[in-house]
Amino acid sequence: MQERNSRGEISVVVPVLREPRLDGLVRHVRDIAGPEPVQLVVVDGDPAGSSLAALRAAMPEAAACPDLILFAASPGRARQMNAGAARATGGILVFLHADTRLPAGAFDALRAALGTGLARAGSFDLAFDTGRPALRFVARVGSIRSRMERIPYGDQVHFFDAAYFRALGGYPDVPIMEDVELFRRIRRRGEGCVILPDRAVTSARRYERDGIARRVLGNWRLRLLHALGVPPRRLAGQYNAHGDDHDEK
Repeated sequence: MQERNSRGEISVVVPVLREPRLDGLVRHVRDIAGPEPVQLVVVDGDPAGSSLAALRAAMPEAAACPDLILFAASPGRARQMNAGAARATGGILVFLHADTRLPAGAFDALRAALGTGLARAGSFDLAFDTGRPALRFVARVGSIRSRMERIPYGDQVHFFDAAYFRALGGYPDVPIMEDVELFRRIRRRGEGCVILPDRAVTSARRYERDGIARRVLGNWRLRLLHALGVPPRRLAGQYNAHGDDHDEK
């Protein structure tokens, strides 16, 4: 087992699947970190490691970077994130989706938030990488919902005190709604999370592809069924038929 570092050091865990251009994400995380050493753990859900191969081809120097851990694991976002957390050595864990970008100053902000001791888990606010008014409205409603429920979605970038994340048991091993399930677990424990006003910017490609109204209504339907007790494994088939292999908002 790797030695755990001090609380202030950060590991960013990125689950990927069929992502051909990860070099931009690596550079983004390093730009946000600046001179601060931040460990980046990329977990490929393809057993053949196709995303990792593409990254190594685009960034040959990646193999020699001690702060960059690349490996393949069993497919499934929750499994990949848990596998990445098991390999991470930072005292703070950040879970970043491949199509999401961190706000400027993200690492200072989340470290300060966890340092208050008021919460040991949190996220950022939500924005989309488009100026379309309808999607700005969707993001705003999503941010309000997450603050009311204290259940942020994964595209808002989750962060945890690493010891607390492990005490929670990590993300539930379910094919969908792992973010909702984990933060419900936190809420049932009578504990809170902090949602910072800085905005994580995520891709609007699903909304552009499916149509905004169809995507929003489909996601709300899934959330309602989940709240009524339909198991995530049954919901996953409906969600994938809806056109995706990873995210809900």
